Amino acid sequence: MTRVNKQKSASEPGRCGVADRYDHLTGSGALQFDAKQSACARALDELSAALARPPQKGWFSRSARSKPQVRGLYIWGGVGRGKTLLMDMFFDRLKLSERRRVHFFEFMEEVHLAIGEFRRTQKSGSAGGRDPVAAAAATIAKQCKLLCLDEFMVTDITDAMLLMRLFEALFAHGLVLVATSNIPPERLYENGLNRQLFAPFVPLLTAHATVFELDAKHDYRRTMLTRHPVYFFGDPVAARAEVDEVWADLTGGEEIVPVMIEVPGRQIAVPAAARGVARFSFAQICEAPLGATDYLRIAHRFHTLVIDHIPHLDRARTDAAKRLITLIDTLYDNGIKLVASFGAPLEELGANERTSAEFQRTLSRLIEMQSVDYIARARSPAPAKPEAPQTQ
Repeated sequence: MTRVNKQKSASEPGRCGVADRYDHLTGSGALQFDAKQSACARALDELSAALARPPQKGWFSRSARSKPQVRGLYIWGGVGRGKTLLMDMFFDRLKLSERRRVHFFEFMEEVHLAIGEFRRTQKSGSAGGRDPVAAAAATIAKQCKLLCLDEFMVTDITDAMLLMRLFEALFAHGLVLVATSNIPPERLYENGLNRQLFAPFVPLLTAHATVFELDAKHDYRRTMLTRHPVYFFGDPVAARAEVDEVWADLTGGEEIVPVMIEVPGRQIAVPAAARGVARFSFAQICEAPLGATDYLRIAHRFHTLVIDHIPHLDRARTDAAKRLITLIDTLYDNGIKLVASFGAPLEELGANERTSAEFQRTLSRLIEMQSVDYIARARSPAPAKPEAPQTQ
């Protein structure tokens, strides 16, 4: 059900802890120092040290309600406060091979699929009478000891009713959780249907993860994106240079690496990524055989996309224009920020009459997505699906 990152990490030469890396970034001016971020970095280093210690007898506790030997972290705070940045620094530098980092909604989707597959297998008489939730938890626990969940937000009643049983089993197997969220644990599934059935999950979570409020003073993402324009037009060489400047500001000196995003049966190639920002050429993201599900996975992984040279969309680019419509719908619905260069003014971009009716919505959203209000908007708390059909 899950793919585990088994790369060597913090033990490699030249690697450092989260606090060391954070101090380097603030010292070089790539980030503005914030006391709460610094404290969170040190808390993550303490967790890393705890995970590196040899497990004592009882590492796999018999009861999920017993006191865990290693407490995880639940990091919450407003948008742009550095939660995901710090968690990713921790994940990349961790001295533990059996670890996984995934968006909360993708993780829950995989759990539901695993439960469904177990039930289908059980009908065939080959799985015995085991509990499907316990079976899914056992599979996850075999594959990773540390689970990093980004954007922890419970909005679906099916997820709400499942979480207690799932994490009770996961914690019983000794799994350690690090999560980021925009809200504290006690507000999860707030005002949700039958919330009283979900409520016992909150003390279970806080028993196994220290709650850290990352109330940094500034929305750093908003600061970075409002210091420049986000759209660029005109000469492609000049526009590329301007996009490069924004890209350098957003990535802040972090190593630029290619990333592979897992989808069932295949991978999505992200050619360049750092600090929650991904960069594509128009051909890589709109002329490749990608669709709504792929764009949603990208939106879950990155808070900002940079796209180079979105061209004038004439009749020869019908499929690419449809993919751009789907992409913009997905980014907009999920609150993802966009930096892009264009080969034509926005009002002249979609000349292909076969897509012009749909494209009016895309133009309206593109105009809004460069506004200060949109840049300040939080990511969507739910995995919104684009309105346009998937194009392959």
